Amino acid sequence: MPRAPSHPRFCPAHRDSVVVTALLVATCVTMLTGGCTKPAPPRALKAPTKIRVAAATDLRSCLEALTNAFQVEHPNFDLLPTFGASGVLLTQLKSGLETDLYLSADVAYAHDLAAAGLAAEADVFESGQGRLVIWVRNESPIDVLKLGAEALLDPSVRRVAIANPLHAPYGRAAVAALEHLGLHDRLKEKLAVGESAAQAAQYVESGAAEVGILPMALAKGTRLSERGRFWAVPAEAHPPIRHGGAIHARAIDREATVTFRDFLLAPAGRAILARYGFEFPAVP
Repeated sequence: MPRAPSHPRFCPAHRDSVVVTALLVATCVTMLTGGCTKPAPPRALKAPTKIRVAAATDLRSCLEALTNAFQVEHPNFDLLPTFGASGVLLTQLKSGLETDLYLSADVAYAHDLAAAGLAAEADVFESGQGRLVIWVRNESPIDVLKLGAEALLDPSVRRVAIANPLHAPYGRAAVAALEHLGLHDRLKEKLAVGESAAQAAQYVESGAAEVGILPMALAKGTRLSERGRFWAVPAEAHPPIRHGGAIHARAIDREATVTFRDFLLAPAGRAILARYGFEFPAVP
């Protein structure tokens, strides 16, 4: 008896292919609905916004404190400082030094930057008035707190360290104070002139000079506060040391620079400046 022809739908091979296809479809659906979804790559973190600051050397510790406080509110901002004597920095800026913000120990230098076309006059600002001190090391026998300016005449004093008055505002103020106190002629041969206020501080800290006429911000804000003691020179003994600055005309991120400038001049910034001896006269 002849065998009946088989129908294709009853073919075992065809049935198996249908099952395999169904499994593949189910697997794809599972993957698409998240069962085997490959983890998405992590999102790249935004690079910190950098603010370049050219600052007078007496601001070293003060600027560090300002930066730390600023980054609490703006953690994605990094400040990149360059330090030097105010006049030297101005010359470098005119010669092409790149920065976003200039902080000088003499606001007149900031106005000079604007006059050179490297800042808008509207972007020049004052940030506080500095003070001078007479500083000696802890091991010095000179009782500077008792003697005041007379400490400079102690027989043990062979060298008196000051910043260079040609381009450092604190150096000019030191010379003016010596003249006001009637001591310049007696001490001019003993002056050890540093390129900046920071270098003058190094002279007296190292023992190359027995006493220094330095910015209060250095005496209060660096290791000098632990290694020595000082007497504050009366403010009326020299012209005001009017700190200030300017936003550079070619600031890379002007908005970020303005944000830091505003913080510097706000109550929180001024409170930090005050800790380092800066004063804020009612009338600039």
